[in-house]
Amino acid sequence: MTLRPATLEDLAPIMALERASFPTDAWSEAMMREELVSPHGWYVVDDEAGRLVGYAGLRAVKSAKDADVQTITIAEASRGRGRGRAMLRALLDEAVRRGVSDVFLEVRADNPVAQALYRSEGFLEIGRKPRYYQPDDVDAVVMKLDLRGWSRQDADGGVCS
Repeated sequence: MTLRPATLEDLAPIMALERASFPTDAWSEAMMREELVSPHGWYVVDDEAGRLVGYAGLRAVKSAKDADVQTITIAEASRGRGRGRAMLRALLDEAVRRGVSDVFLEVRADNPVAQALYRSEGFLEIGRKPRYYQPDDVDAVVMKLDLRGWSRQDADGGVCS
């Protein structure tokens, strides 16, 4: 697993994975391009032997104390190997570097695996948005993490904060 900052050169493989992962509500190429070039966005890709198998994005406006996890997406064949956690932690590390204190996200109510990942990193459910994901009519679970209390286990078992 190799995580690196995303660039515009990653747009085509990101969009291929976006469309495969979200067939009913994929972002447009224009939206994703704007995210990748925005000074408020920070995207990371997971590259395996030259093939993009995941991407994740954070939006943190300069000097703001809150940020949003925009997306975390992993190719179906690469799931269940800790890639989502690694990308989430990379986003949270970037939020810490930017001086953020609270991180928010929305996750599909019908995605218990993602919800469990977020809870395991300290996110708490703070609300719901009915029928947020369209056209599927799926609720969004709104979650929040207070970064001031967040810490994570590093690869050697020690705690990083």
